[in-house]
Amino acid sequence: MIKLGISGVCGRMGRRLFELASLDNEFEITLALEKKGLPQIGKELGKLKISSNPEGIFLVDVFVDFTTPEATETNLDYVLRYKKCAVIGTTGLEERQIKKIQDASQIIPIVFSPNMAVGVNVLFEVLPDIAKKLGSDYSTEIIEAHHKTKKDAPSGTAKRFAQILTEITKREVPIHSIRLGDIVGDHTIIFCGNSERIEIRHQAHSRDLFALGALKAAKWIVGKPAGLYSMQDVLR
Repeated sequence: MIKLGISGVCGRMGRRLFELASLDNEFEITLALEKKGLPQIGKELGKLKISSNPEGIFLVDVFVDFTTPEATETNLDYVLRYKKCAVIGTTGLEERQIKKIQDASQIIPIVFSPNMAVGVNVLFEVLPDIAKKLGSDYSTEIIEAHHKTKKDAPSGTAKRFAQILTEITKREVPIHSIRLGDIVGDHTIIFCGNSERIEIRHQAHSRDLFALGALKAAKWIVGKPAGLYSMQDVLR
């Protein structure tokens, strides 16, 4: 049984990770972590009490983190100290924070992806081929939409799409961000030529999509050697 730690367990993603992992016989949740100062600290969640002490990471096999850049950076220090596996889906990270994850992956195994959805990661893989075949006659732009409380814009997924396309087309790909209501996550990639338009759209209907992907990654990473892995590695 895999001992699982979940960061941000009172948040939208953290709560779904906890609920879905609780139904999976392959997991035993041994750490429910939240930031200091929340009124939920010390209260029971399932068989656990919600903790604000990242020292509890020593109890886990795999630590899953979908929180804020600052929290992820702090938690990574403890994951590294106790040499645990990590699944990181936090977005909005600065370059130095990404570098810290890259450096840590030389010592521990880490799955790091801006999006854990299976469909999105399939798009990461096939987009280069689409862009190559369409060629320079097609202009490309990206539209992404998320809920009004999402802090980072553009989304990490949109930036990854843009990075992939820029590497092929050698042109900057504009990203348009929308923050409205309770949109879980929509991404549209538009290729436009003189006489036709192609739109590739991915819509997330539920956060379960990302939570289930992260739990799949948590199962996969156990026993892997140190390294920086993507969700595409998990799906191969």
